[in-house]
Amino acid sequence: MPPELLELLQAGDFGAVVNELRNGRLEPSPAASTNVAQYDPKLHDINDRIKRPDKMVVVDKNSTEYGEVKNVNPNVELTTDQGFRLEPVARIALAIQKLIVKRAVAFTFGHPVTYTSDAETDAEKETLNRLKRVLADVKERTLNRRVARSLYSAQEVAECWYPVEQPKPHNRYGFPTKYKFRVALFSPALGDRLWPYFDDNRDLIAFSREFTKKDGDLQTRTYFETYTADAHYLWTCQGNKSAGQANNNWEMVEGYPKQNPIGKIPIVYASQPQVEWADVQNLIDRLEKLLSNFADTNDYHASPKIFVQGTVKGFARKGEAGAIIEGEDGATASYLSWASAPESVKLEIDTLLRLIYTITQTPDISFDTVKGIGAVSGVALRLLFMDAHLKVQDKCEIFDEYLQRRCSIIAAFLALADVKNAAAAEAVIVQPQITPYIIEDELSKINILQAANGGKQIASQASTVRRLGWADDPDAELAEIQAEEDRANSYTEGEPTYEGEPPL
Repeated sequence: MPPELLELLQAGDFGAVVNELRNGRLEPSPAASTNVAQYDPKLHDINDRIKRPDKMVVVDKNSTEYGEVKNVNPNVELTTDQGFRLEPVARIALAIQKLIVKRAVAFTFGHPVTYTSDAETDAEKETLNRLKRVLADVKERTLNRRVARSLYSAQEVAECWYPVEQPKPHNRYGFPTKYKFRVALFSPALGDRLWPYFDDNRDLIAFSREFTKKDGDLQTRTYFETYTADAHYLWTCQGNKSAGQANNNWEMVEGYPKQNPIGKIPIVYASQPQVEWADVQNLIDRLEKLLSNFADTNDYHASPKIFVQGTVKGFARKGEAGAIIEGEDGATASYLSWASAPESVKLEIDTLLRLIYTITQTPDISFDTVKGIGAVSGVALRLLFMDAHLKVQDKCEIFDEYLQRRCSIIAAFLALADVKNAAAAEAVIVQPQITPYIIEDELSKINILQAANGGKQIASQASTVRRLGWADDPDAELAEIQAEEDRANSYTEGEPTYEGEPPL
C-alpha cells in the first residue's frame, strides 16, 4: 500500500483511506445501470410507457363498448367533454445485445485454453501439471465463459483466488496438502463495484471491491474490502452508501487486516472501454421502434378493408359462402390495399440487421442463413468465421495478460502449499493459448495430411477405432474387425478331399 495511505490507515482515518482507494482508476467506472438496462430486453426503451406511450383513442363518452371510458376537456374553455380510451401499442424488444455477447463468448472460449511452458526440469514440468489440476478443479471452462460474459456485458470483471483449509489432507493436485484453492468472481453484473488502484507506472498496487448486503441482524451495511501484496483489509459502514456520498463512518471489521501469504495481490482484473454492443445501440433502438410501429400498422391494416361509395343496403354475415354486398344504384365497393409500402420497411430492417452483425463482428449463423450453404470445406468455414476470429484476436490483448496473471497467482499458491518445489513453481513460465471456435472439417484435414504424406495411410486401424470413442472396448472391437476380415479372406484351393468313401 502507498505510504500516504499507510499514514491515513495508522491514523485511523478510514473514510479518507476508502475515498483515496476509489480514486486510483485509469478509466471512469462503468455505467452499470445503463449496461443492465440495455442488456435486459424487458428494460429496453421500447417497453417504457413514458418514452413510448399508449395511444389515446377518442370514443363516445357515454359508450360502454370498450369498457372504462375516461372523460377529458379537450379545450381550455372546458365547454365540451370528450371520451377516450387507451389503446396499447405494440412493443417488440429484441435480445440482440445478449446474442452479440453469447456469440463473442462462444467464439472466444468455445475451445479449451491450452497451456505450454518453458519447463526444463522435472519439477517445473510437474508444476505445469499441478496448475492444470487446479484449473480443472475449479471448472476452468465454465469460469472462462463467466469471465468473458461479464467483461463483454459489464465492461469489467475480476476474480479472487484464496485457499480453503480442509479437515484432512488430499492428493487432488498431485501432492499431499490440506488446502484447496478456490476462486470467486467479482462483477458489476453481480452488484459489485470494482476499484482498481494503479500507480503512476500503471501497475496495480491495490484492488478494492465495494458491495452491500443485509447481515444477520437485518441491518443493511456497505462493505469495502481491499487486497494488497501484504494484507487483506475489510471496512464496513451502516446503510447503503454510494461512491458519491461522504462516508466518514467506516469501521475496520474485527479480525482484519489479514496477512496475504503469497506476497502478491490475489486478484486478476480485466476491463474494456465499452460493452460489445455500444457501437450499434442506436441501430438496435431504431430496429425495435421500426418493428413495433410496423406491428401497429399491421394491426390496423393487415385485414382487408372495403371502401364503399354510396349506400349499402345489405352486407354478408361473417363466414357466409358466396357473400354479396347489396347497395343502391350507383354504389361502388373496392378493397383498400398497400402498393409497395412494406418493401421500404423490409429494406430498412434487413439493412439494420446487416449493419449490426457487421459492426460488432458477429457472424449470422441462424438456421435461415446457413440452411442453403450446404457442405463447405474447412477453408470455406474459416473464411465464413474470419471476422469473428479477428475479433477474438483483438480480445487476446486482454485475455493473454489476464490468463497469464491467473497462472502466476496459482503458481504462487502451489509454492506456498509445497515448499519443497517452491523454487520450481516460482521459476516456471506458463503461456496460455486461446483457440477461436471453429467447426472442424475432419475429411478435409485428413485429405491434406494424406496428400502431404504422399497419399499413404496416416493412421493405423487401431488408432482410428480408439479415436471413434463409441466402442466400449476398443481392443475387443479391433479384434472382432480382424476376425471378420480373416473370415472374408479365407478360401479353399484345389479339390476337396474326404476320408473314406466320397459322398454320392
